[in-house]
Amino acid sequence: MSNRRPSIWSLALTATTLAMVLAISGCNDAEQKTSSSRVLPALGAKADETSVSGISSGAYMAGQFQMTHAKRVVGAAIIAGGPYGCSESIFANTMPGTGTAILNLSKAVNGCMLDLLGIWGVSDPEDLARKAEERAEKGEIDPIADVVRDRVYLFTGTADHTVAPSIVRHAAEFYRKLGVPEGNIKLVSDLPAGHAFVTDDEGSSCGVSGDPYVVNCNYDQAGALLKQIYGDLQPRATTLSGNFIDFNQRPFVSNDDNAELAETGVVYVPKSCTETPGCRVHIAFHGCAQNREAIGDTFIKESGFARWADTNRIIVLFPQVANSPINPQGCWDWWGYTGPQYLTRDAPQIAAVNKMLDALQASPGGA
Repeated sequence: MSNRRPSIWSLALTATTLAMVLAISGCNDAEQKTSSSRVLPALGAKADETSVSGISSGAYMAGQFQMTHAKRVVGAAIIAGGPYGCSESIFANTMPGTGTAILNLSKAVNGCMLDLLGIWGVSDPEDLARKAEERAEKGEIDPIADVVRDRVYLFTGTADHTVAPSIVRHAAEFYRKLGVPEGNIKLVSDLPAGHAFVTDDEGSSCGVSGDPYVVNCNYDQAGALLKQIYGDLQPRATTLSGNFIDFNQRPFVSNDDNAELAETGVVYVPKSCTETPGCRVHIAFHGCAQNREAIGDTFIKESGFARWADTNRIIVLFPQVANSPINPQGCWDWWGYTGPQYLTRDAPQIAAVNKMLDALQASPGGA
């Protein structure tokens, strides 16, 4: 597997390519079995103890979901991502239609990945915290008071040349500016990892930045972030008791939506969660070029989340973005390709994932 530096496509399209697209266009086998079920099961989950994590574009989406649904989210893990709202151009709301995405994309790549626009205040934590507070006052996201109680994990690898470490540090400072206590924030920045999710026994060599964006650095990132959010946990399972369930994502998307979700998502359900309601939910957002369309079930089954979930009554939701002409690398929307409301609870992708959480929260059997 190549150790080449990935292109900036790892998070987003180039502005030129996106503009052209807009102008033109208006599973692997594994030991643990995968169910072919097409319905997301009602499990009586504790939706108000949900946590989120993500890598790359998924890191930005994890932060966006946390801010918009802070009443439900108790913690977030930002891996190779920056602060909420970083990509939004000051001129975005002046442009009709797809103009918002075009304006935001240049800022996203140069300012929120490579950190080349700091001299102009791009990715400034204090400014972004102020804008988040303004959104909360307008009711576009949940109250900031619900965010400051959260526990936050952040990670940047020293071999990551796709998202600058300074951008991840800005994300940590963003939470401090919002009022999250220092004791609730953990930033890990001393491992020689590439632009990838880190494990202690799966994936490519530690410093690799490339498909499948899962690397072995002798560090259990899934366990580390879940412990940071939830506190002490039972040891992870050696053999899984539950099932990975394929489910239809279409019911969670409105007919007129442009959420760009794949037809099928995946949820891991421990056996205990099918027997007794009350399990917590962790939502794991994949990165660009890390959806099932690109790498099969590698991130889903080799990230290590299921092993911790199995012994700690945690349901793990793996929603999936589709590859499309406007989004050929299957990135989560952190620059506005689904519309100008992408940072609010009305964003198509955020609304769809929140409906998935509602479905998991529903009582088994409709009781």
